[in-house]
Amino acid sequence: MKKVVLGIDIGGTNTVFAWVDKSGNILSLQEISTQGTEPAQKFVDRLGEKVDHFLKNNSDCLLIGIGVGAPNANHFSGIIQNPPNLDWGEVDIVSILSQKYFCDVKLTNDANAAALGEKYYGLAKEMDDFIMITLGTGLGSGIYSNGRILYGDNSMAGELGHLSIDPNGRLCTCGLKGCLEMYVSAKGIKETIKEMLDKNPDDGFLNSLNMDNLDGKKIDAAVDRGNVSALNIYKEVSNKLGFGLAQAAILFSPNAFIFYGGYSQAGDRLLFPTRVALESYLMDNLKGKIQLLQSGLPVGHAGILGAASLIWHSKPLLMKAIGE
Repeated sequence: MKKVVLGIDIGGTNTVFAWVDKSGNILSLQEISTQGTEPAQKFVDRLGEKVDHFLKNNSDCLLIGIGVGAPNANHFSGIIQNPPNLDWGEVDIVSILSQKYFCDVKLTNDANAAALGEKYYGLAKEMDDFIMITLGTGLGSGIYSNGRILYGDNSMAGELGHLSIDPNGRLCTCGLKGCLEMYVSAKGIKETIKEMLDKNPDDGFLNSLNMDNLDGKKIDAAVDRGNVSALNIYKEVSNKLGFGLAQAAILFSPNAFIFYGGYSQAGDRLLFPTRVALESYLMDNLKGKIQLLQSGLPVGHAGILGAASLIWHSKPLLMKAIGE
């Protein structure tokens, strides 16, 4: 029989899952609406219907494990803890799925899952030290240090999005001020645009942007045309991002920062000025030594593959403290 792992990437709006072999080949990929306002058990039931259907129609596949990436996921307890955008409270997803499918089930934070996907199936195969940055509605990060994912004591390590770069800055939903993601993410970019409009209320390009559904590609196209306002948006973002990355670099000395999802699709429109800003904020012994790379994985695949890797590559992944 063909051994397969089910990799699940739970998002606030949609959940993507796939059947993955050890080489990272996706045999089948599906998606369901997460419907986070409904109880978690309803989500599990709808997911289970899809899983059962696949197993019934692919009797040559042997399910050996399930890996799950989710927001606010505690790797050690197996519990998804009050995830943002999901009215679930605490959900012991590991126990629920292991009791249903009688197989090994492992859980990690969604950004850690993306980092693991990049490590085993993307650009970071030869790296023992890198930091994955996911740029979407917020800013997520997974820290791969000394050959292992960094979880910390309570599985909450690596939240660079909530690294405060200005103690008197913008108020974040987490309750802190000046969090990096309030400047470098979709919601951060929206705040920057609002501030720019306050100063230039008649700016044609800024007024053309739909703040309810901000389109990064529209900003990219304007940057390519040389639009000054679009260039200034990314100038502001890249300066803040470069400063935040420099703080992380001083602590972890990574080979690279690898960018995935959302605004990372801007490529060098964003990454080039970020490199310049990063270098200006680094200590001399780190200058010129850290790469900024765009992920080599297809959009939407990193989390799934990383979740699956929790089963395929489980033994070397745990790290409860730096130097352990």
